[in-house]
Amino acid sequence: MISTKHIVTSIAEVPSSWVFETYCNLAERLLGQDVKIKSLFNPRDSVPSMVIFCREDRYFFKDFSTDKGGDSTAFVSFFFNLPKGQAINKILEDYREYLKSSGGRSPVVVKQKASYKLETYDTRGWTRGDADYWTAYKIDSDILEQYHVKPLSSFTFSRNDEGVYDFFVTQKAYVYGYFREDGSLYKIYQPYNKDKKFMKLATYIQGMDQLKFDKEHLVITSSLKDGMCLKKLGYPVEFIAPDSEGSVIREEVITYLKSKYKVITCMFDNDTAGIKAMERYHELYGLPSILLPMEKDLSDSVKKHGQKAVKQVLTPLLNAYEQTTEKSNGTI
Repeated sequence: MISTKHIVTSIAEVPSSWVFETYCNLAERLLGQDVKIKSLFNPRDSVPSMVIFCREDRYFFKDFSTDKGGDSTAFVSFFFNLPKGQAINKILEDYREYLKSSGGRSPVVVKQKASYKLETYDTRGWTRGDADYWTAYKIDSDILEQYHVKPLSSFTFSRNDEGVYDFFVTQKAYVYGYFREDGSLYKIYQPYNKDKKFMKLATYIQGMDQLKFDKEHLVITSSLKDGMCLKKLGYPVEFIAPDSEGSVIREEVITYLKSKYKVITCMFDNDTAGIKAMERYHELYGLPSILLPMEKDLSDSVKKHGQKAVKQVLTPLLNAYEQTTEKSNGTI
């Protein structure tokens, strides 16, 4: 009799959890939890920047250091530099071998775990340590207040996963809440927490509440901190920042902003992910980019080199796009 338990003919029969466990050589089983590891595409990645996450009981990945992402087939295609068809064939062949060697034992069925949700938080007063942290980037209390950045003394997240309730409470220094104009907390920022530096609580384009539409130039920055640094440099510009790394602002929002500003430029991080993000905005919306050839981002450049040195490099880059636009509009 011919056994059929090793006959797998469709990629849909291969659990996505098995693909990532196998090819990423994970030390833990994927049972619905999210996992963060060092990039498998960027050997210089010193801090884990690749996330393997579960959505609707299937696993996907996003590598923020190279901007690669997708499902399990896309991962194998990127990882082994194979066209999609060949990637599927490799997965099928390797999975059949796995079933043979394991006696036909299939991987554990994955069920997405319930997500943690913010339950409570408490704000606190500013400390000397807070002042030292923010003023290193030349960001003062006035602009922190303008953009509703407040220090937090603690916060609690909880979840109820199939009747099992658990929670965690964080109480530490250097934790900040990013709030909207209406007082709602949309992000928690922990600059010294490598695993949970940013905790996104709601979708929001940072800086939108503060736009006055009284300048001609809008800069899309990679973070709120970079935007605040840009404002403190004194340029006659306004800024916004996407709500999370790697996300793209919707077309209808960009169309609206184009009706309000003469110039819109992107200034993201000076790394692979940032450059790819700027290329994507140019492809989608025709927006030009500004690459600051100093540190990884604007805020780190200000911290290391000072405002004067940064302005010497950045001013001609900003002015170049404004002058180009003026010439194209026939005003010069």
